[in-house]
Amino acid sequence: MNGQEIPKAYDAKDWEDKLYHAWEESGFFNPDKCIEAGVTKVDAVPFSIVLPPPNVTGTLHTGSACMLAIEDLIVRFKRMQGYRTLWLPGTDHAAIATQSKVEKIIFEEEGKTRHDLGREELLKRVETFAKASHDTIIHQTKKIGSSLDWSREAYTLDEKRNFAVRTAFKKMFDEAIIYRGERIVNWDPEMQTTVSDDEIDYVEKNSPFYYFQYGPFVIGTVRPETKFGDKYVVMHPDDERYKEYQHGQKIDLEWINGPITATIIKDTAGDMTFGSGVMTITPAHSRIDFEIAKRHGLDIEQIIDDQGKLLPIAKEFAGQGIKEARKKIVEKLKTKGLVVKVDEQYAHNIATNSRGGGVIEPQVKKQWWINVNKEFERAGKTVTLKSLMQDAVRSGKIKILPERFEKVYFHWIDNLRDWCISRQIWYGHRIPVWYKNEEIYCGIEAPEGDDWQQDPDTLDTWFSSGLWTFSTLGWPEHTEDLKTYHPTALLETGYDILFFWIARMILMTTYLLDTVPFKTVYLHGLVRDEQGHKMSKSLDNIIDPLDMIADYGADALRLALVIGSSPGNDVRVGDEKIISFRNFTNKLWNIGRYVQTQLTTSDSQPTIVPIPKSDADHWILKRLQDTAGEVTRLIENYQLSLAGEKLRDFTWTEFADWYVEIHKVEKNDTVLCFVFETLLKLWHPFMPYVTEALWGISGNNTKNLLMVEQWPSFAKASEGKPAVDGASSFQLVIGLIQEIRAIKAFYQIDPATKLSITVRGESQQSIQKNEAIFKRLARINEIHFSETLPPHTALAQCGSLQTFIELEGVIDFDAETKRLENEKSEKAKYIATLETKLSNKNFIERAKPDVVVAERLKLEEARKQLADFEHHLASLV
Repeated sequence: MNGQEIPKAYDAKDWEDKLYHAWEESGFFNPDKCIEAGVTKVDAVPFSIVLPPPNVTGTLHTGSACMLAIEDLIVRFKRMQGYRTLWLPGTDHAAIATQSKVEKIIFEEEGKTRHDLGREELLKRVETFAKASHDTIIHQTKKIGSSLDWSREAYTLDEKRNFAVRTAFKKMFDEAIIYRGERIVNWDPEMQTTVSDDEIDYVEKNSPFYYFQYGPFVIGTVRPETKFGDKYVVMHPDDERYKEYQHGQKIDLEWINGPITATIIKDTAGDMTFGSGVMTITPAHSRIDFEIAKRHGLDIEQIIDDQGKLLPIAKEFAGQGIKEARKKIVEKLKTKGLVVKVDEQYAHNIATNSRGGGVIEPQVKKQWWINVNKEFERAGKTVTLKSLMQDAVRSGKIKILPERFEKVYFHWIDNLRDWCISRQIWYGHRIPVWYKNEEIYCGIEAPEGDDWQQDPDTLDTWFSSGLWTFSTLGWPEHTEDLKTYHPTALLETGYDILFFWIARMILMTTYLLDTVPFKTVYLHGLVRDEQGHKMSKSLDNIIDPLDMIADYGADALRLALVIGSSPGNDVRVGDEKIISFRNFTNKLWNIGRYVQTQLTTSDSQPTIVPIPKSDADHWILKRLQDTAGEVTRLIENYQLSLAGEKLRDFTWTEFADWYVEIHKVEKNDTVLCFVFETLLKLWHPFMPYVTEALWGISGNNTKNLLMVEQWPSFAKASEGKPAVDGASSFQLVIGLIQEIRAIKAFYQIDPATKLSITVRGESQQSIQKNEAIFKRLARINEIHFSETLPPHTALAQCGSLQTFIELEGVIDFDAETKRLENEKSEKAKYIATLETKLSNKNFIERAKPDVVVAERLKLEEARKQLADFEHHLASLV
């Protein structure tokens, strides 16, 4: 390592853009180019990931940055291991979210709606917005250092993906998996579209809860405006309070707009524990009520229209909005003596559209659905989509990390309902169905003739996203990419879209390809601020990844997002944490500067384990081998944070604090260079920029970029294989030096003070062998090898090694004796207090178990400290 001079400080701005450009220019993000260049073998095992496509609705956030940091770490690791590694990029058109955002902008700037513009003009506006957003997202993705194969970039709404969507729809339509039918849906009156169950946000709100007299019964509701059509009274068949009432029995009663005849319905959906145990139902505006009506063949009458206004059934209230009409309806019921009481502060959840914020109004609509319980044949077995989704995980074909999310997955799948896939918006994949009079045609291409009218609805964005792992690889054609890279090896994404996306990919892939979309699912958590709060505009705690990169560098941000994070758990990130990793980046840079300035030749062979010349060499090479093996194992098991922590500890402590100092004595340049360049390889997946920069300015590293160097492996180490005995022996030397430093601290001796020590017995040979290192690192002035000990010494021992520190003339014995006697007395009192507390039965019985354990640990530690005081006092006599 003897190339150009390394600048004194590492400034990320000077390196990141030009390094990313070099990576792109090399073509090595593309696995085909790696094979052509000979850095990857033709028969290498494939490893593939598809990037969870960011929505083209704005910019990336810290959660996206976390995803990119984790995935790039894994991809770079696999590429260096020699896998045929593909990381496939793309973006998501995010139909409802994108159209909603553009419509909002148009209305704010021009006061116009989509209907004012028309379908064609709106789609032009949305595409322009999506393109600008796409370009911003790609720029951000590259800034983080993502080694994605941009030659294969995809978009969920491009022509290839549209062809895949049409193909999938037709196959499912032909096999009656997709059907059109009237069912209850989540309707957003503001956006005038259906919304999937998974895109509902529930907002807690306090509202009045009304109790009304309904004939002989008391019913409760927060929505009086839906009660005009209520003519069925539901009660549990086992409710003893109402045993005199029969199923189907008619009763006459006075209601909002006059007398009505109601019908008694006995159904287990009746909740005997809530209120009076009786409820009336509004089948057109409640999923539960709709299902009851379907079971019993009851009338389903719409009360509220698509705009959220009351229909003629409400008579005098017809045409009024829900909020406007509610109070008036209650007032009318009061005048009729039908209001029993009102609970003004009833806490309940309001369903809202997560994409636009509109309040959801359940409606019965004719929509397109995927039947998850439709039986069909697969490999000689009768299956359903639901059973395929269950088997994919239960069989072990897909592993979810962390495993606890498997229970969450099964809970959701076991309760899965038919999936409503049609949306009444204009941006998205148009449903490939055409109508002519009573005829219906479904096809990949439009039917011939002018009289056919295509269905105006678009598909739920998750329909196209569900095809992502294979539509990006060329399906429905049988491409080489599809054959090579599918199923993908890993899906890494946030746990919050386990239902939105992961489950739907499993559904589509198991049905259409009869295989799984991926073998392992790694779920990362949310990125929170340093206090553990979720990032939000209202708290003003949002971290912009580009701002952090500009201030501290991409490597520091990546480390802050990865280290401290584990699958399924949230990670805390703030300026302080990022700064600490910026400092570590600078530490690695400074180590590199030292290594380069110390080398005078360029004859090192960094790919070959060098021959150790001393115990210190044996030790550092053995520790490097152990660390490399442990880091490899941890990354392969997706324990990324722990891998980074192990590597940081070795780099900062064992290499920088110990071996670099040892090198100043022993000057084994070959070992120094080999260890450092191996560290650059190990660190590269975590912090690619600074490692590539250091690698590139090393004189003998001009053949390959670091990103395609071989991952460190000691399996074929030659005669230089670290010797365990030498390594173990030197570990004792290190331990002894640490003991001497601890004794200095105990006696409050200035660390810079040089001491004299006496060594006797078997320890003499080990100390003599490493005398120069020992003197430098332990700050020793003289070493006396003698069996006779001078008076007033302090014993420092590690394993079989012993030295005696000469304290005469170094400390004030009278003052030190007094200090230690005082501390011994205080410690003895503290121990007595703890012993009294722990002997108190009341404390043991009443205190929490962890509190009792903590107190016992305090006592154990205090007793050790007392023994130390007594030992050191004895040395002063």
